[in-house]
Amino acid sequence: MNMYVKPIEQIHTAIPFTGSRAMSSAVATAPKCTTLFGLELLAATREEAVARIMVMASSRQRNTVNFVNAHCINVAARDATYRHHLQSSDLLLPDGSGMRLASKLARAPLGDNLNGTDLFPLLCEQAAARGLPLYLLGGTPGTAERAAHEMQSRYPALIVAGTQHGYFDHDQNDDVIGAINAAGPALLFVGFGVPVQENWIAEHRQAIDASVVLGVGGLFDYYAGNVVRAPALVRRVGCEWGWRLMQEPQRLASRYLIGNLLFILHALVYATTLWVPSGTGYQLLKRTLDIMISVMALVMLSPLLLMVALIIRGEDGGPVMFAQQRIGAGGRPFTMLKFRSMGVDAEARRAALVAQSERDGVCFKMKRDPRITRVGYWLRKTSLDELPQLINVLRGEMSIVGPRPALPEEVVTYAGASWQRLMGKPGITCTWQVSGRADIPFDRQVIMDIEYLSQRSLRRDIMLILQTVPAVLASRGAY
Repeated sequence: MNMYVKPIEQIHTAIPFTGSRAMSSAVATAPKCTTLFGLELLAATREEAVARIMVMASSRQRNTVNFVNAHCINVAARDATYRHHLQSSDLLLPDGSGMRLASKLARAPLGDNLNGTDLFPLLCEQAAARGLPLYLLGGTPGTAERAAHEMQSRYPALIVAGTQHGYFDHDQNDDVIGAINAAGPALLFVGFGVPVQENWIAEHRQAIDASVVLGVGGLFDYYAGNVVRAPALVRRVGCEWGWRLMQEPQRLASRYLIGNLLFILHALVYATTLWVPSGTGYQLLKRTLDIMISVMALVMLSPLLLMVALIIRGEDGGPVMFAQQRIGAGGRPFTMLKFRSMGVDAEARRAALVAQSERDGVCFKMKRDPRITRVGYWLRKTSLDELPQLINVLRGEMSIVGPRPALPEEVVTYAGASWQRLMGKPGITCTWQVSGRADIPFDRQVIMDIEYLSQRSLRRDIMLILQTVPAVLASRGAY
């Protein structure tokens, strides 16, 4: 057990509070909260948040405090247990520029950015003033201890009851908790990362005697010197995530590049349920969403797009792009773009293969189409061949969500209600794209497209976008 204890004659747990006037007044007032994503988040200044936690720490009651940032919302959307643990917390603190963006979209004002990295020194300062001991649990061996030393160098009166790294086995939980209780901290900081720390705290909270237990993620790394924090200017403009991405691109690329886009979609879904009336301004909002997503995706994915282009060119020396005429909204033709996934003579060879189509109706599909190149097979499996259609979206010819654009030879066979498929702008993804793609029979695709157009809404569009990610990863019906 790695323990670091500051020598002290006596631990005082109730000396007079000596903080600023703002903190003193905050103690006597009830916390103001804002509901966001179904969570009650503290809407307060940093000083008020610290004062509230100090009140909790001075009590003899068990309190759980957790931080909520964009990554937490993404995890909570797919992890019901974690979401429940957040909802069961005694205090939730909004962390990061993403939460501020979501609050503006939802018209639910928040106070300061209450991230753990900024609050930790303030908590240590006030804990030192009150004689409230801390315990740091988590991080790699030595990290919590170095963070404790750093805080004690800043605040010599700070009492660190102990430290313990986070690399212990499950069967050591009782020993770790026993050591924590024996040390008698008022505040226990747990840094295991999301959602492990919240789940661990919820499972063991009743066995832990500390008045306040806080889930703090990778907080200790900053004060142990393992991670260099972004300059103040970068933090002020809300781009600290970009600084972290530059430091650890391999580990954090998925969390920040894909995760930030998913969070924005979650925020739009939530805001839409609150203030977008059904049908009101739908087309304007849909176009705004199309532009925002396509621009962000093209910028963030530009290295990948370049790499794909080079691989296609390198395989057979043919063109990178495949342009094909499709029929858009109202029967208007347009040129749809894709990464080329077939040989350069694919169109000439199509007539000889039509009889081997594995899909009923006029839409030609083969699971083992001999015209598909080796690179093309991989592109289709991952749906990367569709990415150039983001350019069609920017041009206004397509939307992110809508019926898949039909070929002219398909349209001439339309009869009856099938023409309703052309009543909306075609899209990159749609209902049947997330339900099985090419495995869905063609006539069923038409029905699903018409059903979407008759019941479309911004909320439904965003939900289909979110469902597209796991559908693409599963590769069902992609050929």
